[in-house]
Amino acid sequence: MKVLELLAPAGNADIGIAAIDCGADAVYIAGPRFGARKAAGNPFPEIGRLCGYAHRFGARVFVTFNTVVEDGEWPLLEEYLEEAAAAGADAFIIRDMRISALEGVSVPLHASTQCAIRTVEDAERCVRSGCERVVLERQLSLERIREISSALSGTEVEFFVHGALCVGYSGECGLSEFLDGRSGDRGDCVQACRSLYDLVDSKGRVLAERKALLSLKDLRLSHRLKDLVDAGVTSFKIEGRLKNASYVKNVVREYDRALQALVSASGGEYRRASFGRPEGGFEPDSLKTFNRGYTELWLDGRRGRWASADAPKSMGEPVGVVARIVPAGAGSVRLAVCGNAVFKAGDGLCFIGRDSISGFRVDRVEEGDIICKRIDGLEEGVRLFRNSNAAFERELERNMPVRLMEVGACLRICRGGLLKLSAGCENGARTSLEYDFSSLDAAWNTSRALAMIKEGLEKRSGIYRIDRVEVEVEETASIPLLPAAAINGMRRDLCRALDDFRRPRRTRALRPSAVNECEHERDGVLLRSKYCVRYEMGLCPAHQGAADTGPLFLMNGGRRLSLHFDCTRCEMSVMP
Repeated sequence: MKVLELLAPAGNADIGIAAIDCGADAVYIAGPRFGARKAAGNPFPEIGRLCGYAHRFGARVFVTFNTVVEDGEWPLLEEYLEEAAAAGADAFIIRDMRISALEGVSVPLHASTQCAIRTVEDAERCVRSGCERVVLERQLSLERIREISSALSGTEVEFFVHGALCVGYSGECGLSEFLDGRSGDRGDCVQACRSLYDLVDSKGRVLAERKALLSLKDLRLSHRLKDLVDAGVTSFKIEGRLKNASYVKNVVREYDRALQALVSASGGEYRRASFGRPEGGFEPDSLKTFNRGYTELWLDGRRGRWASADAPKSMGEPVGVVARIVPAGAGSVRLAVCGNAVFKAGDGLCFIGRDSISGFRVDRVEEGDIICKRIDGLEEGVRLFRNSNAAFERELERNMPVRLMEVGACLRICRGGLLKLSAGCENGARTSLEYDFSSLDAAWNTSRALAMIKEGLEKRSGIYRIDRVEVEVEETASIPLLPAAAINGMRRDLCRALDDFRRPRRTRALRPSAVNECEHERDGVLLRSKYCVRYEMGLCPAHQGAADTGPLFLMNGGRRLSLHFDCTRCEMSVMP
């Protein structure tokens, strides 16, 4: 049976707990330092709180140590590794393979996507360095994923399925450091790929002006999970440790449903990596949360329009076209929008203006029309997008699902008023309790008394749902007339006893036979990518039959970057 894992981001412990409630099988979070998102650090007591909650469901917590470690940082790093392990971390996601050679590391190691794993050789090098899981580069095809997975017997394969995309191959981008002196290898990327550039040719002609030409749409593979499973992926990762709680809740719930549908349809071929499933709550819709538009990138090994050049920030869901604008007094206007969307006060709307994205808030709604402040560029015929849905945000906050684990119980009624209650939970927990009710009267109506006992026990209690209770009665034993309070107390006792169970944590199985520092020679290249500016502009000789443009450059603030195109590999490079 193949075990499948939905892996969610946790900017902090509360977001991680929300992700687990919404169906995540594991979450990843950073400690105070050494994470590839410098602004997403957490103290270890908070990581311990998250681990305590996650482990109740058999869910795991991975702590990120995925930056390059500088020479003077090793004593502090070792201290942090020990604290993370003591907090309950189930694995460390690492970038610098020298960590694997440290003697005191007993927690399993995962090779970060920052290790730029694009080939079998890349993956095998990380396994030889002691990693039990590899997190693959996002810009891979199913064919390449299958090739890598097939070569890695016994090694877990993780792949991103949703969220923001780096334009360059992960772990090899030097653009931020070149332009601003802040290195992505140190968790301090300035996201220069989201900046605005002019595209010019060697003669100085401007082919595109003030566009985010290196900004990609967001990844969304919720409908491709079966393809990824068939290719060997077992962990499906959502990007977003800098995203807020509502984003994580919404996206995790959507992917939990997609993955659970796949498991349910497998006929027992697959199962989830944790226990309990969320029930009820809001209806997820990833179109209603932060996104720059969606793409499946290179998954099918085909070119596509991947850029979000007009929308390096969130555009959200399309909601209609402005049909009419009339003044509404005091600097406000009244908009009639052609479309099916229902608007609420507080909604955030945006549109693509002449030079950039412009946004505004809905002040109020009157007879379906929007009342808002007058804003330049907002005119009839403009397409509107909703990047903040006030009603949906309230729904995410107020209507959370409840994650429950199934419990089966057996109640044996013995002679002398002795009751023996035993139970087993789907996470492997087992417990047995005994009660002496010899002081209580025997029930005259035994059928009714037994029905009341079953009804009182077969209920939800905390994170457990006791959905079936088998009752056995010893020969000549009488049925005690139990009050409702006693039955409820038995149910609570049983669930408290189940709470004490913790599944054994995995320990590190692999030790390095070689240490690979995962340092990448850039050879003067700031980034390489499957993404191609020339293709996006309709200027590709190989795929679009366009005439050769000659050298192309990106200009920003007086800085010039050179674009190089390798049509044999279908790759683009950015160089100084």
